[in-house]
Amino acid sequence: MRVLVVGSGGREHALATALAADPSVTAVGSAPGNPGMGRLGELFPVSPTDADAVADAATAFRADLVLVGPEAALVAGVTDAVQAAGIACFGPTRAAAELEGSKTFSKNVMAAAGVPTARSHSCTTQEQVTAALDEFGAPYVVKNDSLAAGKGVVVTDDRSVALEHAAGCGRVVVEEFLDGPEISLFVVTDGTTAVPLRLAQDYKRVGTGDTGPNTGGMGAYAPITWVGDDLVSGVLQTVVHPVLKEMAGRGAPFAGLLYVGLCLTRQGPRVIEFNVRFGDPEAQVLLPLLRTSPAALFHRAATGTLDQLEPLSWHDKAAVTVVVASKGYPEQPSAGDPITGVDGPGYLHAGTRLTDDGRLVTTGGRAICCTALGDTLNEARTAAYELASRVTLDGAVMRTDIGLPSPLTGQR
Repeated sequence: MRVLVVGSGGREHALATALAADPSVTAVGSAPGNPGMGRLGELFPVSPTDADAVADAATAFRADLVLVGPEAALVAGVTDAVQAAGIACFGPTRAAAELEGSKTFSKNVMAAAGVPTARSHSCTTQEQVTAALDEFGAPYVVKNDSLAAGKGVVVTDDRSVALEHAAGCGRVVVEEFLDGPEISLFVVTDGTTAVPLRLAQDYKRVGTGDTGPNTGGMGAYAPITWVGDDLVSGVLQTVVHPVLKEMAGRGAPFAGLLYVGLCLTRQGPRVIEFNVRFGDPEAQVLLPLLRTSPAALFHRAATGTLDQLEPLSWHDKAAVTVVVASKGYPEQPSAGDPITGVDGPGYLHAGTRLTDDGRLVTTGGRAICCTALGDTLNEARTAAYELASRVTLDGAVMRTDIGLPSPLTGQR
């Protein structure tokens, strides 16, 4: 099988790495990819949100399967264009991707499907925002209605900060605050059959101890051992299958990867948000643990035959990834800084490029994900931080508590 991965970040490098290690895969290409992905196969210099260009690249590559990584590409209709070219594509269509593309749409779907989630109001005026903040009180949760690269959410006790964020977004969703540990459940689906992956936990805030502003993710670990298996089966029953039914009823059947962000409240699990693609950095820890052929899993989901797949098999290991970000991240990340010490296994490129003279530099934001496995979570954590210690990047931003076995609290 020849597989083309769309995107250029750490998530996409993790996907390409897993596929390159799959014996059933004969070639891995990337569009546009990054320097790390370039070591695995051919790169196509196209914008991941240019649907027609991606479809042309997939045709030129003679791809049997296309995997779309970024949410912006899915919202731009890349899956629609690739499917129109007669190529199987893992990822929802433009219509189905609205589950992430619009928080308002997502909340409407949850309401129609009876999904347990935070009370909320969709707001377009300052008066509406003010009323919603009054109703729910502090901590204030304000979410940009549209895509914001994982940084469109403000959770704050400062009302002025909440109002300022809302004013800069246009339409927002104001929610009640959910208090409890957060976990990430990823489900592969062909629109009917739903196959859950291992539970993972990411670390959204930039600072050690869960401090500072939200980011695209500073690290993750899997599997989660402090949550029972009955949680997953319950979420499939009360969240995933009702949402799949609702989306099909709307004429936008959902096939691909459904991310269910959960907050474990005292009243039970509540959905914080849906995403329509692998999380970043959760993909970096989930994919290395998967023993089942990833190509077979994704191809069956893309072709409506997921019910024919054998039950998933996993390595009996733990995985940790630690993100090394550019100086000034997330407010004003520096770009163009030299980065060294990232050769060899375990280093996944998230935001790097090669200069004309062949030097590796950052593109701003998260730069490298240092990923390691171990027989225990502590072993994996130690190995991941050993990898991170070898990275040389001036002013690097990095948390020091990724993989500690205590649940994080709060809401993204």
